[in-house]
Amino acid sequence: MQQENQFNTEKLNDASINLREELEKYAYYWKWFLLGLIISIGLMFTYLRYVSNLYEVSTTILIDDKDYGRLTSELSAFEDLGLLGNNKTSLDNEIELLKSRNLIERVVKDLGINVTYYDKGKIKNPEMFQELSPIKLNFFSGDAAFYKVDTVFSVLIQSPTNFTLKNGEEERVSDHVFGENVRTSFGDFTITPMLVDGLKEEREIVIRISSLQNVIDRYRSQIQIRLVNSYSSVILLTLKDPVKLKAQAILNSLVAQYNNDAVEDKSIIAKSTEKFINDRLTIITEDLTSVDKGVEAFKTTNKLTDIASEASFISKSNAAIEGKILDLNTELNLVNYMTDYISSTIEGLIPANLGLKDASVSQNTLKYNELVLERNRIFKSSSALNPVIVNLDAQISQFRKSILQSLENYTSVLTISLNDVMQQEVRINSKITNVPKQEREYRDIQRQQQIIETLYLYLLQKREENAISLAVTLPNAKIIDKAYGSNIPVAPNRRMYYLVALVAGILVPFGILYLLFLLDNKVQTRKDVELVVKAPMLGDIPRSKTEEKVVVSDIDRSSIAESFRLLRTNINFMLSGVKEPSKTIFVTSTISGEGKTFVSINLSSVFALSSKKVLLIGSDIRNPKITDYLKLKGNKGLTHFLMDDQLKVSDVIEPVSDYGFDMIHSGLVPPNPSELLMNGRFGEVIAYAKQHYDYIIVDTSPINLVTDTLLLNEYADLFIYVIRANYMDKRMLEIPKLMYEEKRLPNMAVLVNDTNYEKVYGYGYGYAYGYTYHEKAKNKWSKENLLNKIKKY
Repeated sequence: MQQENQFNTEKLNDASINLREELEKYAYYWKWFLLGLIISIGLMFTYLRYVSNLYEVSTTILIDDKDYGRLTSELSAFEDLGLLGNNKTSLDNEIELLKSRNLIERVVKDLGINVTYYDKGKIKNPEMFQELSPIKLNFFSGDAAFYKVDTVFSVLIQSPTNFTLKNGEEERVSDHVFGENVRTSFGDFTITPMLVDGLKEEREIVIRISSLQNVIDRYRSQIQIRLVNSYSSVILLTLKDPVKLKAQAILNSLVAQYNNDAVEDKSIIAKSTEKFINDRLTIITEDLTSVDKGVEAFKTTNKLTDIASEASFISKSNAAIEGKILDLNTELNLVNYMTDYISSTIEGLIPANLGLKDASVSQNTLKYNELVLERNRIFKSSSALNPVIVNLDAQISQFRKSILQSLENYTSVLTISLNDVMQQEVRINSKITNVPKQEREYRDIQRQQQIIETLYLYLLQKREENAISLAVTLPNAKIIDKAYGSNIPVAPNRRMYYLVALVAGILVPFGILYLLFLLDNKVQTRKDVELVVKAPMLGDIPRSKTEEKVVVSDIDRSSIAESFRLLRTNINFMLSGVKEPSKTIFVTSTISGEGKTFVSINLSSVFALSSKKVLLIGSDIRNPKITDYLKLKGNKGLTHFLMDDQLKVSDVIEPVSDYGFDMIHSGLVPPNPSELLMNGRFGEVIAYAKQHYDYIIVDTSPINLVTDTLLLNEYADLFIYVIRANYMDKRMLEIPKLMYEEKRLPNMAVLVNDTNYEKVYGYGYGYAYGYTYHEKAKNKWSKENLLNKIKKY
């Protein structure tokens, strides 16, 4: 169990190390991330600087709905007259009505928002609404053709009285005077000034005329309507627009248009009842006048003055019966009037609240009128083929038949009752034998007069009640809060946009680097080598910041010089098993360009600094570079010795006095290098060197290109295999791996060259332990440097 916990701890440590390595790998390119952040935030700042802000405007209204509480008003005192109604309004239907094209079309036409004005700017054209615009466009025709126009033009103000008209391509069209009739392909119009202070010279106003249908579709999609919650009839309307005043005007106009429609719909019943009552009053007035004239003629002919006192005792006995006859006749006449009206009116509303005593007729009449109103309201935003309209038409027809049948039945009942009462009257009248004929005739005339007069007064009362109902018609929506919007824009969300820019500024460089790392198949660190090649690792040489090929001297304390000193120590450790006083070190690589000659020269220099005699041999006779690196002109070199048996080894050795070691350069490039190296003369060179030098460093040919190095491996005490970072393909690591595993290179060790320490290990890490940086910083502000700078300026 303890071993398992230890294993898990090691895995966690490895994971943390790997994570840190990955972070450091990306941290080396911190300038990329800084540049990405600067660019992304700069672009986002520019975008937000010129993008139009959106302001949210909202208004709340309370819908008159039976289920959630109707509008309270001081007019509730009239409810006993049955004038305010109790119709249930479907909230879903009301929301659809608020979003209807017909309603929004009237809003667009009322506000004229199909014509928009913009103040021409260098980059951004801010919109100006109504009184903020210095000019106003007036079309002579407001017909359907005008509302189909979709165009853009601009007005360039030349003076308080003149302007220039430009088309959408910014081409000068014509010069005009304010108020002048302008003829164009899309109609005649005039432009009048609104703000004298705004008529600045060379100020350009862009005018966009949009088609009515496009504006309606845009605002239908932008206006959001929803219930505040499911337990109330409060509706919230919101609109987002770059101009807050414009959004407020649109919402306020929308609610006003909706209320106007609701009031107009509710007034239809009252107007229809008013017409019916006025028609009846005209007829009854004529009848009443005729009866009054009949009474006057009867009294004049029969010379009667006070018929009532003479027949008082008969009237007392017949009062009750006459009252019944009067009521029944009045009721019967109302039923007949209703029947005639319904028969002559096919689709209109039926007068309500006429005082019929039959409850079924009154209830059916109210339900019939509700259905007709609902059908008319839905028909405004629909068609006759709508299933809802078809269903309502069927219900209306059924109710009409039911009302007619109820009236017919009620007429029969009233007729029977009237006949009954009249028979009772006949029985009483038969008992009055002494009543003069004139009294009986007058009574008939008086009865007709009372019937007509009672009906006349009743209709007058109903006309006044209907007038009150028409005057107190309530809107369908009560405004709780008028359209209001904050001065703080809701879009764009600057914090979110800057957060996106911040993330993009990090992710884009990260993504690019990730792809570069993913596609990178070069050796970067010694760890890349150690994963494949299991040979001993001598160390790594950091990247040189100078063009000098020899970077090691007795006073140099740079990181690369220290790395060669450390390499010298590691080499001595690797050669500790060699008993001979002279050591032979071969330096090779996989391909050309990996720095084996650079390593060989500086390794010779660092060994020479330790007071050792060092001989550098350039055995890469195919592509010699030692003389170029040392900037020397060699005389005779290794190839001369290998080809000329008369030459001695000492004849081709040249001292390099500047660096304290001797060398045998490669010489001429022969046509047969492999054969020359195999002729045995190279062994003489090694034998001579072992007698006279402490260290023999041989710069050999690349392993992967030629076989020269393998021909000489028997002379080596140590093989330094140079692998250049960020140069050698990782797939080629199989070559040193094979060489080590098959022991084709004796005592082989690996050296990684040209390592970028700041990139691989982090900034400031190196063999000098910060000495060089601190020394430079210290010397930068030394007294001598300050004096030199003063003299320079």
